[in-house]
Amino acid sequence: MKLSSLIKEMKNKFSGQVLFDQSLSKYSWFNLGGPAKVIFKPKNLNELSIFLKQMKGFDKIKVLGVGSNTVIRDGGFNGIIIKFGKSFSHLTLFDQNTIIAGASALDKNVSNFALKSSLAGFEFLSCIPGTIGGGVRMNAGCYGNDISKILVSVQVMDFNGKMKVIYSQDIKFSYRGCSLDNNLIFISATFRGKRENKINIEKRMNNLIERKKKDQPSKIKTCGSTFKNPDNNKAWKLIKDSGCAGMSLGDAYISEKHCNFFVNRGNAKSEHLENLINQVKDQVLNKTGINLELELQIIGEKL
Repeated sequence: MKLSSLIKEMKNKFSGQVLFDQSLSKYSWFNLGGPAKVIFKPKNLNELSIFLKQMKGFDKIKVLGVGSNTVIRDGGFNGIIIKFGKSFSHLTLFDQNTIIAGASALDKNVSNFALKSSLAGFEFLSCIPGTIGGGVRMNAGCYGNDISKILVSVQVMDFNGKMKVIYSQDIKFSYRGCSLDNNLIFISATFRGKRENKINIEKRMNNLIERKKKDQPSKIKTCGSTFKNPDNNKAWKLIKDSGCAGMSLGDAYISEKHCNFFVNRGNAKSEHLENLINQVKDQVLNKTGINLELELQIIGEKL
């Protein structure tokens, strides 16, 4: 039985939304991407578990947060996209030093919640566009801090619908990455901060936000940093020094304010963006000998 036919038979079992062949462009900050075969929006944890158990053996499943770090190809995604709603965005003060955040909680909301709770260590999250699930997956960070420094544990569900807790000491973190398998779906994460005066926390948070406004473009169709910073180098500087500043392809172009930000001017295709990324990557390698690694992810099928 075809995937769509199987899920259509199951659809009445769920109170959450099940959508077929819907464009993914509205789920990406680039506003790009073709349709997903299936989009499942579980209403709760139990629905997610039942759905995954029914899909046992099918591994083309992708959780998509707010799409702040994802390029979705023009051919769409020939599989299942899982989108979490409000029931997965909870924020709880577990004890005076510990916050539990749902996977779809926005990073900036976690930072604000920590501020209200007089907990320091979360200020950098105010500058990261995305959700906690994606943040843990890529060990998101900025300005000298990252998720690994505050994470206690992560609650996950595998593709068989089974839950488990993984502690941070059992995870190998790297720069913008971690060792957790791609077939694990992040449900929530537990973080630990330090008690501190709210005024001091807010001051640091505001300083970081102002720094970001000064350094990075805003209110444009972009997914932030395109490439990871290589050891002892800055990706934006390598791009600029390699003569790539101002490059464009169709309506995809490199931001004048920050060379590591690629932008959709309005009518770009994912193909344009991906080809521009590859052109820059090749030019930097030829000029500097450094092979830039992607920080954002590219998913789906080409047309």
